[in-house]
Amino acid sequence: MATQTEKKLAYERWKELCKRVQSITDTSVMAHETLAEQDRRKQRLLNNYAAFCEYYFPHYLTLRDKTTGEVIRTVHNAPFHNAAAVKVRNTPDLKAVFQWPRGHAKSTHFDIFIPIWLMFQPKRLINFMVVVGKSEDSAVRLLGDIQAELEHNQRLIADFGKQRGSASWQEGEFKAANGVKFLACGRGQSPRGLRDRESRPDYIVIDDLDDDELCRNEKRVNDLTAWVKEALFGALDVGRGRFIMVGNLISKTSVLANIARTKGVHVSVIKAVDTNGEPVWKEKWTKGEALAYRDFVGYRAWEKEMMHNPIVDGTIFRHEWIRFKRLPKLSKYEMLVCYTDPSFKSTTSNDYKACRLWGKVGTELHLVDCFVRQATVSEMVRWLYDLYERTRDEAAIQFFMEANFMQDIILDEFSAEGDLRGYQLPIMPDKRKKPEKLQRIEAVSPLWERGFVWYNERLKDTPDMQVGIDQTLSIERGSRIHDDAPDADEGAIWMLQRNTRQESFQPVFGKRPTAKNIW
Repeated sequence: MATQTEKKLAYERWKELCKRVQSITDTSVMAHETLAEQDRRKQRLLNNYAAFCEYYFPHYLTLRDKTTGEVIRTVHNAPFHNAAAVKVRNTPDLKAVFQWPRGHAKSTHFDIFIPIWLMFQPKRLINFMVVVGKSEDSAVRLLGDIQAELEHNQRLIADFGKQRGSASWQEGEFKAANGVKFLACGRGQSPRGLRDRESRPDYIVIDDLDDDELCRNEKRVNDLTAWVKEALFGALDVGRGRFIMVGNLISKTSVLANIARTKGVHVSVIKAVDTNGEPVWKEKWTKGEALAYRDFVGYRAWEKEMMHNPIVDGTIFRHEWIRFKRLPKLSKYEMLVCYTDPSFKSTTSNDYKACRLWGKVGTELHLVDCFVRQATVSEMVRWLYDLYERTRDEAAIQFFMEANFMQDIILDEFSAEGDLRGYQLPIMPDKRKKPEKLQRIEAVSPLWERGFVWYNERLKDTPDMQVGIDQTLSIERGSRIHDDAPDADEGAIWMLQRNTRQESFQPVFGKRPTAKNIW
């Protein structure tokens, strides 16, 4: 529970929010409207969710400079926001999971915009809303946001009347002047018997119920799933009403994952970027901003928070097996192999391409250089040519690629780059008949465990190195994570070890023994 000091600070922040809402939602835009014009505008806004949000909530849909407060640009709803609102409005007995990425306005729409849109429809579509959070305190704070709008948004007040009602959000519940009740509920609390006179809840929104600590305990997840399905869903009038869960998939073992798998539940899955790396909420951020975000937070956090691909430490490699040190000059290596895994989809920038330069010196294997990026084939090819040019005077590198990948479209890229540079890169196909991928990667993992593998300390903090490490540590059977880097590592190491096996084999020539000699 929040302390008195925390509650006081929360209330002060809420008062500042109310002032901001009141100052931004001025009514000058409607100053010269007649009553008939106002009615037509209200009818248009109540029929058009995107227009409703833009008119009544400009303070949410404006990006401002954090230092100066100046407006940078107006942000519009994404198509998936508008589609979700229409789905909620048109489905009175909705059971749904909205699995959206971090920063994509889940709470804003389902806890504020949509409930207000429903409560002011010509025939009111919401009478009793329950907001469920990780804790009662977090749910109470969510109530504060909606009460700030109902009581201080000048545009709402001008069109629908003053909504100041009984009680305050700080008490965990309040009722608007038009009779709609709002109540906060924490994770695991008993909601049985919730009612407002004859009314039971008809709009329950469960907001980001999961967290990392909970998801590490499967029993707790299952117990909380049962609470959602039994006690919380049971608070509706025999299932009548809108029952909504919002969040992102932070774990395959989570309440959200369990509810999404339940029969009869509508599931909306939105990933931050599409297959070409373009943001799905292009109205808010650019492809460049998405790439910068991904590079900063890292591969694992991006996949978990933004792409619904939660990655935990795998069962094959361990973090303590990743060792760095300063590597020798290329001329000191007995053999150098650069192995490339270009991925099958050569024309998009969403699949990872991996080029891994490995060297052997004594019993050690060193990752000397690497390229692990969501890039096109042409970008990958340029990197390989650049690698060849900056190393050819110092050492001879053998370039390999799996034979299955050496298709016309990829070879054309190599040829085109070679024509520009005046020579062709000497890349050879790996024609071996390979066992299953995970089996091959598992077979080389003891080299990491026993300390034979070292990574280039100079590249420790580069995105290519970090993405490759994340892919290596995360790989496990049944996982959906990208595995291009560890797959390329296995290819390079196999080539290096094949050469070692051939050199260490000493044939013995002599007279063939006879049966008499043997016995």
